[in-house]
Amino acid sequence: MIRVRQATLSDIDTVYELIIAIAKHHDQEQYVETTKEQLATFGFGDTPTFGVLLAEIDGAVAGYCSYTWNYSIWAGTAYMNIDDVFVWGEFRGKKVGEALMHKAKEVCLAKDIKKIKWEVEQDNHRAIQFYERLGATIDIKGIFKWDLSA
Repeated sequence: MIRVRQATLSDIDTVYELIIAIAKHHDQEQYVETTKEQLATFGFGDTPTFGVLLAEIDGAVAGYCSYTWNYSIWAGTAYMNIDDVFVWGEFRGKKVGEALMHKAKEVCLAKDIKKIKWEVEQDNHRAIQFYERLGATIDIKGIFKWDLSA
């Protein structure tokens, strides 16, 4: 049985390991700059700026979903922005991703939030099919990034 729960400060090592794992999975480990200390401060401090859902099967962490809260000026309401969804290889195909997404939906509905947004690579057809099976729709827009530290 899959159990999905909010991560706590005691899960920092696991959360960090999952962040590194998804970065490696996408061959982007060199872009991970966060530290465990930053995760502890910004995710589990007095005013958390993100949340993490952990999926477990028989006590073993199977995957995670990280998110932030954003506000849409046009819609006049907050929405959840999912940053990462990742499932360890040995747990794929066991509905862990589905459980994570449904828990994210529950978290939103408990806060009376009616929209979740996230990005997906256009060539990640398996992920797109998965999200469409959940009932999500894809909106193709270009995403700009402006690195102000350069």
